Amino acid sequence: MTFNASLHAHSDHPVAAPLSEANTERLLRRAVQGRTRPRLLDLGCGRGAWLHRALTAFPQARAAGVDVDAQALALARAEAEALGVADRLTLHETPAAEFRAGEGYDVVLCVGATHAFGGLPATLEAARRHLAPGGVAVVGEGFWEREPDAATLRELGSTREEFGDLAATVARVTEAGWAPVHGHTSTLGEWDEYEWSWTGSLTRWALDHPGDPHSTEALRRATAHRDGWLNGYRGTLGFVTLVLRPVPSPGV
Repeated sequence: MTFNASLHAHSDHPVAAPLSEANTERLLRRAVQGRTRPRLLDLGCGRGAWLHRALTAFPQARAAGVDVDAQALALARAEAEALGVADRLTLHETPAAEFRAGEGYDVVLCVGATHAFGGLPATLEAARRHLAPGGVAVVGEGFWEREPDAATLRELGSTREEFGDLAATVARVTEAGWAPVHGHTSTLGEWDEYEWSWTGSLTRWALDHPGDPHSTEALRRATAHRDGWLNGYRGTLGFVTLVLRPVPSPGV
C-alpha cells in the first residue's frame, strides 16, 4: 500500500487548512445560520472534519462528503459512527470534479481543495452547480501575502500566477458572480499551529514506528516540509476562507 503521509500529518489537525477550531466553528455557523434542516456538501472532504463538526452542532443537518482518498473516507466514516452522526452522513469515493449530485445543497464547502478542480474559477463553477436556491459556498484559497521569490515557488511547486494577493483573490471571486458575505484571513499563528501539527504528527509517527518500512520516508518528508515552511513560504503564502452567495444574473 502506498504510504499516505497526509493522513498521518493531519492526525492532530484534521481540518486540513490553517484554521483554528474557533474560526472553523464560526465560519460554519455563519454558513448555516437561519437554516433548520441544512444540507451540506464538502468537495474534497478528506477525513470529514468540517462535516463532523456541522452534524454535531446541528442535529437536523444532513451532509455528504466527496474525496478520492479511501483511507481518509474510512476514517471519516469511523469518526462519524463514534460521534453518533453516521446515519446523517453520506460519503462518495470519487474525484470531486466528477461528482454529480442528485440534489442541491444549502452549503457547499471546498476549503483547501481547489486543486481538485484545477483552481479557484473551476471550483466556483462547481459550487454553483451543486447549490440549492438560497445556498452559500464556503471556499478556502491561498493568496500571496507578499511577492514570492523563486525559491519559494520551487518549494511550493507553484507559479506566481497561481495566486493573487488578497484583493486580487476577492476580485476573482466577485468577477465570477459571487458576493462575499463573510470571510476569515488566517493569522500567522493559525498557520504556525497548522504547520507544527502537520510536521509534528508525521515526525512523531515515524519515531514511534522505527520498524515500519515507511518510517524513514515519513521522517524525511516531515523534515523537508518543515524546512520549506520555515525557510520559504512562512509569511508569504496566506489563506482566506470566504462565505459566498451567488449573485443573480441581470433580469433573473
